[in-house]
Amino acid sequence: MLTYDPDDTFAHRLDPRSKLAVQIGFAATALAHTSLRALLALTVVTGVILLVARVPVLEALSAYRFALVFLVLAPLVAGLTLGPPWFDLADASDSARASYRVLLILLVSAAYIRSTPVRASRAAIQRTIPGKAGQILGIGVSLVFRFLPVIRGDLRTIRDAMAARLGGERRVVDRASTLGILGLTRAFDRADRLALAMQARCFAWNPTLPALSFSRTDYVALAVAVGFGLSAFI
Repeated sequence: MLTYDPDDTFAHRLDPRSKLAVQIGFAATALAHTSLRALLALTVVTGVILLVARVPVLEALSAYRFALVFLVLAPLVAGLTLGPPWFDLADASDSARASYRVLLILLVSAAYIRSTPVRASRAAIQRTIPGKAGQILGIGVSLVFRFLPVIRGDLRTIRDAMAARLGGERRVVDRASTLGILGLTRAFDRADRLALAMQARCFAWNPTLPALSFSRTDYVALAVAVGFGLSAFI
């Protein structure tokens, strides 16, 4: 599971707003260009970003393993045809390129997650998007970052408990339904406790957030983000 890891890398020192801009620009470029040369260049850029943020590639791929299943299956499904030749390589190739571009975007987002505290992400969103919309979006992002690892931990605990009670010998459908029902029950219980805790602690829509400021390196990152954005239209 990817989470924030305190460090002193170049990526950790950047303002979260400049990192979000680079992510958006990279995603726009990746979605706009589909040639092999463009994918090769984007792969090199992704490798540099992961290196700068000190994100192990295998760890990032492991964190996205469930998404990888769909990214791998998509080209296989896209290539299937109802008649001869039964598998269209052109359709499968187009889908494979699309899956690879999504994978590159996910890896770049892994560098952001690893190098940015949750409170800094919330502050960046609330100060970029004014008004209640920015507050709601900032709170939503912070809650997702904080509770997704907890929910994954609950599912892992349920799965281990089922295995200890020989649940692995039951049918796949039974195991999946039990895991889904118990997982949803725990998620709703946690949501109720969170709502009660927020009321008890006088939840503030606009709390004191960490100060954000641009440095010289942030302007370089913003220039890179603008370059990515412009390249999407070339």
